[in-house]
Amino acid sequence: MLNKTPWWKYIVVALVMVCGMYYALPNIFGNDPGMTIRGARGLSLDQGALERVQGILNAAAIRPLSLIQDDRGIRVRFASSEDQLGARDAMAQNLGDQYSSALTLVSGAPDWLLNSGAHPMYLGLDLRGGVHFLLEVDMETAIDNARERYEDDIRLVLREGKLRYRGLRIAGDGAVEVTMRNPEQRDEAVRLVERELGELDLEMDEVRPDVFRADLSQTQIDEIRRFSLEQNMTALRNRIDQLGVAEPVVQQQGDNRIVIQLPGVQDTERAKRILGRAATLEMRMVDEKNTAEAERSGQSPAGARLYRFRDGRRILLKRSIIYSGDNIVDAAASIESQTGSPIVSITLDAEGARKNSRITADNIGNRMAVVYVENTSETEKDAEGNVVLDDSGVPKRVSRKLEEVITAPVIRDQLGKRFQIEGIDSVDEARDLALMLRSGSLAAPVEIIEERTVGPSLGKANIDQGFMSVVVGFAVVLVFMLVYYRLFGLAANIALTTNLVLMVAVLSFFQATLTLPGVAGIVLTVGMAVDANVLIFERIREELRNGNSPQASIHLGYDKALSTIVDANVTTLIAAVVLFNFGTGPIKGFAVTLSIGILTSMFTAILLTRVLVNWYYGGRNVRQLLI
Repeated sequence: MLNKTPWWKYIVVALVMVCGMYYALPNIFGNDPGMTIRGARGLSLDQGALERVQGILNAAAIRPLSLIQDDRGIRVRFASSEDQLGARDAMAQNLGDQYSSALTLVSGAPDWLLNSGAHPMYLGLDLRGGVHFLLEVDMETAIDNARERYEDDIRLVLREGKLRYRGLRIAGDGAVEVTMRNPEQRDEAVRLVERELGELDLEMDEVRPDVFRADLSQTQIDEIRRFSLEQNMTALRNRIDQLGVAEPVVQQQGDNRIVIQLPGVQDTERAKRILGRAATLEMRMVDEKNTAEAERSGQSPAGARLYRFRDGRRILLKRSIIYSGDNIVDAAASIESQTGSPIVSITLDAEGARKNSRITADNIGNRMAVVYVENTSETEKDAEGNVVLDDSGVPKRVSRKLEEVITAPVIRDQLGKRFQIEGIDSVDEARDLALMLRSGSLAAPVEIIEERTVGPSLGKANIDQGFMSVVVGFAVVLVFMLVYYRLFGLAANIALTTNLVLMVAVLSFFQATLTLPGVAGIVLTVGMAVDANVLIFERIREELRNGNSPQASIHLGYDKALSTIVDANVTTLIAAVVLFNFGTGPIKGFAVTLSIGILTSMFTAILLTRVLVNWYYGGRNVRQLLI
């Protein structure tokens, strides 16, 4: 028995080791502090923007590693975090409101390596730094919005039923109060509304025979609260994913709060703008009949309201919404082939397509306006720019609503499920608008009630401490194995080193997130990785004591220890899977690295060490093993 290894096993081991080193390589280069500069609200940068940024950096005595402008904006790389933060302050003071800048981290790996698909692994919030937000969903606004929608629905139902009313408004308690022109038609109106909108609670006014009230039921209110929270979580998760934030954490906390963690994001203000931007579209018909009078007097007639285009021009739109962003299932930015102007192609759901088809068929020759609506929440400031505090010393926040008409084209033909939005200023703005619509609008405004920033210095300290723990544990194991098992210990040390490389490679390949508990999982794996080798080597020594030849002892040692190794690692792997399924946050990070470490350690301990031992001892007569 000469313990020869088949040629194909050498190829498998070589391929795994080469691939592991290749995909682990980007982690050696680390990350450089960086900054991206774009036009505010997606507007394109002019040709002089790059020179202006360069001039600001020169005035601040900051020399960037690179300064590149492309169709996505300007990207700057710095040599240190101090230069990055100094550049942020300089840009904030001198760049102006027409630009927006955001801090980021850029991999220092060469472009050829990154372009081939090899990327460094993601680092969690506790290692890389980033921001932690606790958001509170404004449930009352969501309920009020639902009541406003039912106000429009009741008005439409009564008009289609040809029942005339004298007044229709939302009362102080939130209920829709309807005053009929003819009291004798009240019962008929109630039956009609109940038949068309049966989920509402309807109530007759006992004092006034011409009035009835409609309000949301408690079941509807509970459903609105649940839907608002779920819709906001989905929209925020989609928005963050499409903006390129790696491995964000979006979790529900309680009945009306959402926890968001954004690793690697250092610009808190930029992150708040991303999260709080509750943007959507509303389609409204233009009130052609009263437009001239409204523009002259500045007063809106009943059932209509004055809006403004982005250039300041005023336009009178009807209050009833045809459909909104809730009916949009897809949005894509592109270029119009004939004019070369940016457009957004919209795809509607079945309900939106039905409404779009019906309204446009009845209004050919009239105009339909696309209204951009954005709800934001920001800190209130006084006239001097100081933050206003409430009685408890907490900064006050105010909600603002931006409504502007993007375009108001004439309806030339009946529209259906798909149509295009024109009148957009730039390609970047079209992309941002498509992103917001595609990710879904927020069902209710959110307010950031808590924010924490983990700075790069704290993240660096965690990385240094975690790295030191891995190095110390790794070194102790290497010395022990080399002293106690001699040549076989050297094979185990090579396998242990390869195991660490493979763990990093797998984390990088799948773009998994490494957290501080994940580092603990790596440290634990370093110790566990040699367990299999200890079992094998002790079995070999036992076979030698039983009088077997060195070659037979090697064969029997690996053969008899295999089942024990598999059993031990499978049970640990099951525990790791359970931790991952039932754990949250840090527990999941620990479970991921532990699972990867178990799989890679089985490969290196069972296959790699045997290939090394057989390469040295196999194929020749051996009298003594260095074990």
